[in-house]
Amino acid sequence: MSHLLDEIDVAILKHLQENGRAQRNTIAELVGLSVPSVSERMKKLEEKGLIQGYNAILDSRAFNFDITAFIFVQVDGSENYNIFVEKVMDEEEILECHSITGDGSHFLKVRTKNTASFERLLSRIQSWEGVSKTRSNLVLSSFKETRSLPIEQATELIKKS
Repeated sequence: MSHLLDEIDVAILKHLQENGRAQRNTIAELVGLSVPSVSERMKKLEEKGLIQGYNAILDSRAFNFDITAFIFVQVDGSENYNIFVEKVMDEEEILECHSITGDGSHFLKVRTKNTASFERLLSRIQSWEGVSKTRSNLVLSSFKETRSLPIEQATELIKKS
């Protein structure tokens, strides 16, 4: 789905990626529009699905979620695909699930409190129908973790002035 954006839309989106709590008057000042104009643009960006939500980013370690891991999962047979996805959606410790090519059929990002809770989660996943293999990697340290997109590189979506 393609949406044409102008430079003001790009500036609004870029600023919101950096500060999702930015007040509309701050954004209006930044892009040189009135607050109602910025509000209307943001509403349209939300309606188009370009802005999917506003979330606080929590420090996982402050909440004692000390283990971050990536799990490659091999799910055998397409008949097990929907069941697997449903099970993933029910597990709060699974933060992301991606269908992949290569080693495994799915890639999970998980956060758990400790190695014991990680082991319990892994055991549950391995017991799911159709799961024939898992391979886990525990994260020792993280240097970059973001959901921000380099939207200014999406030049095909930006209207030329």
